[in-house]
Amino acid sequence: MKKRSQRKWKCCTILCILLLFLAVGFGVDTRQAAAASPYKKNGRLSVKKGKIVNKKGRPFVIQGVSTHGLSWFPEYVNKRAFLTLRNQWKVNTIRLALYTAEYNGYCSGGNKKELEQLIDKGVRYATDLGMYVIIDWHILSDGNPLTHKKEAKKFFRKMAKKYKNYGNVMYEICNEPNGGGGSWKNIKKYAKPVIKTIRKVNKKAIVIVGTPTWSQEIDKPQNDPITGYKNVAYSFHFYAGTHKADLRSRLKTAAKNGVPVIVTEFGICDASGNGNMNPKEGNLWMRLLNQYKIGRVCWSLANKAESASLLKSSCKKTGGWRTQDLSASGKWLRQAYTKKKNGVNEDDTLYEDEEENTENPSQETEQEYGEPHVTGQAEKVNSWGSDGDWHNQYKILLRNDGTASAKGWKVVLQMKEAASLENSWNGTFQCSGRTVTIDPADYNQKIEAGGVIEIGCIIISAAPQEILSVEATPLN
Repeated sequence: MKKRSQRKWKCCTILCILLLFLAVGFGVDTRQAAAASPYKKNGRLSVKKGKIVNKKGRPFVIQGVSTHGLSWFPEYVNKRAFLTLRNQWKVNTIRLALYTAEYNGYCSGGNKKELEQLIDKGVRYATDLGMYVIIDWHILSDGNPLTHKKEAKKFFRKMAKKYKNYGNVMYEICNEPNGGGGSWKNIKKYAKPVIKTIRKVNKKAIVIVGTPTWSQEIDKPQNDPITGYKNVAYSFHFYAGTHKADLRSRLKTAAKNGVPVIVTEFGICDASGNGNMNPKEGNLWMRLLNQYKIGRVCWSLANKAESASLLKSSCKKTGGWRTQDLSASGKWLRQAYTKKKNGVNEDDTLYEDEEENTENPSQETEQEYGEPHVTGQAEKVNSWGSDGDWHNQYKILLRNDGTASAKGWKVVLQMKEAASLENSWNGTFQCSGRTVTIDPADYNQKIEAGGVIEIGCIIISAAPQEILSVEATPLN
């Protein structure tokens, strides 16, 4: 019995290792349950003919949310938050805002190691969920991007090396140049060497360059673009309470003239991030963005007591938000991103809380949060040689960190060598060549949201085994 148990554990470990390999490689969400994640459908993005396009060359609309400063609101960099945004808000992109010069900024006394760890968590969570991620060098009070050019080159060299195989990562190299030092001349002087630094390591990732006057002068690159590099786009920012028809006209002209532009920051309050809300102007902006298939990333995922925050200041949740947790900006954005007709609201109201479903809370939760998300963690707990064969015992933990129950599940392992099953437990294992397929037992088919189950196996092979890929899928 002891030996049989050890053999079963081996099979489980292989599965987990596969999951980990896939999650790290190429920015693909290889472990996630949702087969049709944004990255799986669209692959690496690029810039062609003034548009952001997917792997098939078709226009792709970035629909994102930005964190607030990572030093100030680190708690929102978590997988459940990103999952909620993806499943309930149709968000496909997360922007990680790394302030440079503000209090505890990257270049002003912040803990660089901790900030880089937050970025790494954000990239990994987004990658696991098949989402895109923008690493944002958040210039603001420093104004002139040349102020921290040396630090920027060092930072982006490190990021480009670390994520060179991640097809879902983009780099925004200067958030909002402003003031006399934030001229287009200085921006180009800064951008070219920073882009060159990135391109020495990563030839393909999209690089987003800020524009003068808090990223509003999109006409500057229209008349004097950065040349010599592919996959370069330009940022544009607006706040509907302040910026109206004249600025929309500027953006429209740039789009018609083929300027590759991404709105990496916007909101429906005024430009200070506070003040009165103007959903009517916000809807006009959304119509323009939809018309020209321009990507957009909203500011910001936080409960800060300001109009631009997507959460109420009283909300302490860091994921799984309900309507009553959202600010007016949050309600508007969720509607704008999920509205079926062109993604645009057909009225200008600031949406009231939906009627609560008090009769069946569990049904409400599943409807609210949408889908399960099954991942695996594998551990090789034992291995030994016997009669010329290799025996590998694996333990596999399947975790549902989604927001709905998984009513069933399936796991598929691809092995380096042909495999045969010696023993297994808590699942039905089948080996066919180098493929191991695992189905649930009759007693562990369902994995509740937040639940974990354990399965295990012992795999025999003629040579040392490696896990090449793994796929865990919920069956509902």
